[in-house]
Amino acid sequence: MSTDRLAALRACWHPVAYADVITAPHATTLLGEPLVLWRDARGAVHAFRDVCVHRGTALSLGRVDGNEIVCAYHGWRYGADGACTAIPQLAEPTRVPARARAVVYAVCERYGIVWVALAEPAWPIPDVPELENAAWRVVRTGPFAWACDASRQVENFTDFGHFAFVHPGLLGDPAQPVVALHLPYTIVEHIDWGGHDGLVYLFASQPVADDRCIGYCLVARNYNLEQPDHVIQAFERTIFGQDQRVVESQRPDCVPFDLAAELHLTFDAVAVAYRRAMRVNGFG
Repeated sequence: MSTDRLAALRACWHPVAYADVITAPHATTLLGEPLVLWRDARGAVHAFRDVCVHRGTALSLGRVDGNEIVCAYHGWRYGADGACTAIPQLAEPTRVPARARAVVYAVCERYGIVWVALAEPAWPIPDVPELENAAWRVVRTGPFAWACDASRQVENFTDFGHFAFVHPGLLGDPAQPVVALHLPYTIVEHIDWGGHDGLVYLFASQPVADDRCIGYCLVARNYNLEQPDHVIQAFERTIFGQDQRVVESQRPDCVPFDLAAELHLTFDAVAVAYRRAMRVNGFG
């Protein structure tokens, strides 16, 4: 990945976990950077580089004690701002060198997803009011870990032309979908049938590395509210499973944002718009 593209991606919010899995220090990776996610005594979530500054031990191996995360190796303690608060091996444990601090990243919890930005975020997390409306039922599906670049996973979500071929008997032509791209790896899709009933998808992909990603998919609806969540979850597992083997076979691993690199037809309009926007905004 080029330096410019990496810098642009670091200045974006990315999904890194469903919020309810953060009950203890949780390790993950974003853009090749190891992260530890943890909650303090108030339940607020924090995101640190998953490295203790003392001997490089993964902080995710440690534990949370009140409002501090404690390294498993030598017991160094870090507060929510990243500053080391105590070093047990010192004669005066609280006389800590100023440079003893963890690397802290911006973190936000919204829609039941934890989002992290590795640099000052240039764009907000998209507003999807349906996901925060009590009249809508929101179903969490996935996460879906694929061996491909996040751009491939997101573009697949915009590709309606493959439905009849990859998902025969399961997906037809959606009724007038409205797709909103929220760069670089988040997409919101509204589907309705001309009446009150509506369906909303939020799909966001975590760029773990150049060849790995994890997709988070929320499905919201304002009808058929009594249907159990596991019905939609099972359906999405089937759909994403069918897509996975196809997308992981695509070459190059990353979407070629030069529109001349592949052949595009009229039904590729959303994918073309995605590629063009990614390139214009420095992500391609």
